[in-house]
Amino acid sequence: MGTPIEKPKIVKEKHLLFLDELRESGITNMYGAAPYLQDEFGMSRDKTREVLTYWMKTFSERHPG
Repeated sequence: MGTPIEKPKIVKEKHLLFLDELRESGITNMYGAAPYLQDEFGMSRDKTREVLTYWMKTFSERHPG
């Protein structure tokens, strides 16, 4: 097991759930998810990137198997 990734303060559970649902919907791949996240939560590009990066890095930890 690797070193745990620290969750940035900007990241909220609602962001992670939104990204999980977006992924499952098949509307876009996760490299195209930033505009959806930005529109849904009114976040800046930098904050959006921070949330999306955390989501991508921790996806397999939150969704094992």
